[in-house]
Amino acid sequence: MGLCLPAVSPSAQTRTQTFDSLLSSYISGHHIPGLSLSVVDHGEVILVKGFGQADVENGVPASGDTVYRIASLSKPVTATAAMMLAESGKLDLDAPIQKYCPAFPQKPWPITARELLSHQSGIRDYRNSQETLNTRHYYGLRDALSQFAGDPLEFEPGTRMQYTSYGYIVLGCVMEGASGMAFNDYMRQAVFEPARMLATRLDNVFAIIPHRARGYVLSAGGTLQNAPFVDVSNKPPGSGINSSARDMGNLLAALFAGKLVSAATLERMLTPQKTRDGKSTIYGLGFFRGGPLSSYRGLEEAGHGGDQQGFSSTIYLLPSRQFGIVILCNLEAECNSQDLIALSRAMFDAIAAPQ
Repeated sequence: MGLCLPAVSPSAQTRTQTFDSLLSSYISGHHIPGLSLSVVDHGEVILVKGFGQADVENGVPASGDTVYRIASLSKPVTATAAMMLAESGKLDLDAPIQKYCPAFPQKPWPITARELLSHQSGIRDYRNSQETLNTRHYYGLRDALSQFAGDPLEFEPGTRMQYTSYGYIVLGCVMEGASGMAFNDYMRQAVFEPARMLATRLDNVFAIIPHRARGYVLSAGGTLQNAPFVDVSNKPPGSGINSSARDMGNLLAALFAGKLVSAATLERMLTPQKTRDGKSTIYGLGFFRGGPLSSYRGLEEAGHGGDQQGFSSTIYLLPSRQFGIVILCNLEAECNSQDLIALSRAMFDAIAAPQ
């Protein structure tokens, strides 16, 4: 279902009403059980809110503190931590990855952390539904490498872009070697705590996680159903982080304020990388910039989407304005990236666009 963009809202006094109307219409039209969002403008979190239900069976309302599986929004979070290591001199983005992750076997061509970050590594992605619907529990990143480490590369690194969550597992292993810490511990110390992401953690199907949302899918007939069981311990750095809208808004504010990486490093993360022959891709170092994200109201766009069993999410950025929106849904696929981008643009009009 598409979204018609309204005219720019002229009055700050109508902000909440306009916002609620936009979100209510979107939720109703897409049959979404629960949705949480945060809005950052001029680098400050200005709104955190939840709509609908985090747990339909138990009637638990969604809030700004509801904890969702954020799926591939994990990638820009992980990329931020990787770039912090690069800034500190602990990680050489252009060194062969075995310098930091000897557990990943050497291939016919060297792979670098920069190529992992930008999806130019040649490492494959999921091959079948058995991999995307993983039910095995993996105990650490080196265990998770066993899924694909012995497979050949699909192309010579640096020659093209091919999106891969598995590549980010290798990146996590690289970060462990560069930091000298387990991935979870480093993420908590480097990003979660400094950015005030107090509810954010790696997903664990065995753990009791306060305010955790249930995930849902729609049947072919449009009936709401529980999503199938999936254990995402097979891919923590790329798709295995849990977070709330409040925490993700705090992350964006911390990025814009230069509290995690410098403004120059953030710009590099948001700049599309080029393949070896000089062709520009639509992905930087952890963020998309290009494709469906181009420009709006004369401002360049960037962001990232996420989708996995029971959950959908998006980050939408207008970096020069230090504007960002995070939307987290507990419904798979129906909360798709194209419509979430349109919704984000409409919310920018309602809150922040110049008259």
